[in-house]
Amino acid sequence: MNIILIVFDTLRKDCVGIYGSPFWGKIETPYLDALAKDSLMMTNAFPESLPTLPARRALYTGQKVYPFINSDFHFKGDFVGAPGWGPIPEDQDTLAEILQENGYRTGLISSVYHMFKPSKNYWRGFNQWTFIRGKEIDPCRSGPLPTQEEIDYWLPKEMQSEGKVALLRQQLMNAYNWKCEEDYPVAQVMIKASKWLEENRDAKKIFLVIESFDPHEPWLVPEQYRRMYDSSPAHEQILSGYSSTEGMSPELLRRTQANYSGLVTMCDRWFGYLYEAMKNLGLLENTLLIVTSDHGHSIGDNNYIGKRGYPSGREVFDIPLLIRHPQGMGAGKKSNLLIQHIDISAMILDFARIKLTKPIDGKNFWKSAIEDGEPIRDHVTIAWGPAVTVIDDEWWLNCKIDGRGPFLYDLAKDPSLKKNIAKENKDIVDYLFTKAIADAGGSFPDYLLELAKKERDFPGCSPIAARL
Repeated sequence: MNIILIVFDTLRKDCVGIYGSPFWGKIETPYLDALAKDSLMMTNAFPESLPTLPARRALYTGQKVYPFINSDFHFKGDFVGAPGWGPIPEDQDTLAEILQENGYRTGLISSVYHMFKPSKNYWRGFNQWTFIRGKEIDPCRSGPLPTQEEIDYWLPKEMQSEGKVALLRQQLMNAYNWKCEEDYPVAQVMIKASKWLEENRDAKKIFLVIESFDPHEPWLVPEQYRRMYDSSPAHEQILSGYSSTEGMSPELLRRTQANYSGLVTMCDRWFGYLYEAMKNLGLLENTLLIVTSDHGHSIGDNNYIGKRGYPSGREVFDIPLLIRHPQGMGAGKKSNLLIQHIDISAMILDFARIKLTKPIDGKNFWKSAIEDGEPIRDHVTIAWGPAVTVIDDEWWLNCKIDGRGPFLYDLAKDPSLKKNIAKENKDIVDYLFTKAIADAGGSFPDYLLELAKKERDFPGCSPIAARL
């Protein structure tokens, strides 16, 4: 069986139409919605560790990254994104390596520039890997520098800071050659992936990983997509503030949401391009297709714009997961089993009928999901630096790894996580926190405990900001 895994970075589950709508309104995703009708749709899927690189390390290996032992990385050529922000350990086999050794031809098409920075090794095990350049601060171009007028067009004066302007400057330089829709990274990813499929038709079995950094910010999108959600004369705004939205005008917030929404729709449109290519190549009859995300993003949720592990929220931690079986198994079915990225890895290896010589932490959930069988997990633990989130069928707990600052929500009464009831339910907090400790192997590395002591509720995606 061929296997194709597609990961859209920062794709909120509630922004895929079949799953619902964000609070600001419905987003058009007709191709992903059509896929869902032919797929098993998981409704309780979560990462194992966050943000970007720890999430992929877990997904690419099926191994837990939490509690970030030997993961206090400080490499040249990269910022310290968070604990676990580093390469895949040499003693951990990747899915690509395992599948390659078992007769699969493997490919990686990716615009996630973090994976290709100095010291990173996320292309291990791929017969071909292709890096689509140009997102965010990827040093794709060194000039000419954007004018202040260009900076002011894309970012309001009141939101400009040294860091934001530096990021925007590099993004605008990278985008100088984006003259038409086909030049944008998500389009290039899907075009190159389709070409790879065509060029590798002679392979007996393929494993293709398609990584789109879109719809990650900056939300630079062709105007026609943005106008689907906001055609007002509001000022342009394509960056995440990683701060409170207080003081941000309703018009500016709406424009930010519109640019994200437009980029989601653009991702959907180019997924449709890939899907049609698969159909034309006859791959729908013999290929397992998996579509998911690493995490989402707050865009005005709880008056915040950004992503963070503390306090955690559904808009960031809930992820979409659609699995299309070539024989139609599970088509149109929804499953609420609690699963994580590492379980996707286990499912892939099981479908490939590979007997592992070394165990992994992931568990194959496919049979339980399509047969309404027993849960594979009674809870999930999601790590982000010195904060941890524990979720079961009843409760959502988020706190520091030393137990401080708990947020507890009753999922039946408060599915939107609005009322923190930790003070009134200390026994439940303690019960769930013991699960977090057990999943960490009983203890935490010293550097992570020190970080937990220093950290306040810093805005931004990186708890490492506490060190600055």
